[in-house]
Amino acid sequence: QVQLVESGGGLVQPGGSLRLSCLVSGDISDLYAMNWYRQAPGNQRELVATIARYGSTNYADSVKGRFTISRDKAKKTVDLQMNSLKPEDTAVYYCNVIIVVDRTYDYWGQGTQVTVSS
Repeated sequence: QVQLVESGGGLVQPGGSLRLSCLVSGDISDLYAMNWYRQAPGNQRELVATIARYGSTNYADSVKGRFTISRDKAKKTVDLQMNSLKPEDTAVYYCNVIIVVDRTYDYWGQGTQVTVSS
């Protein structure tokens, strides 16, 4: 069973930075991708950043140039470095892992709150 635990959220002023980390436990040898999503109150959950099995990355237009997703295979972590934060980045951020074996398995963390406010 794959489990994900996020950390690193908090309150930050506009223009500041935060680094989110997601620790993954369990067998991810058939990893397809690791993602960060976010959900603001009243909004649908949106995909923020993806890092695929072989390291390619993709970002939502709203965070390009400000956020960076990275992975440490040995530590089984996936991080999201967030710079130049804006109030509209305020949301609960979720780590997501997709495993593909006989079918697709979708795993989620519990979420971590990021609040950008002065």
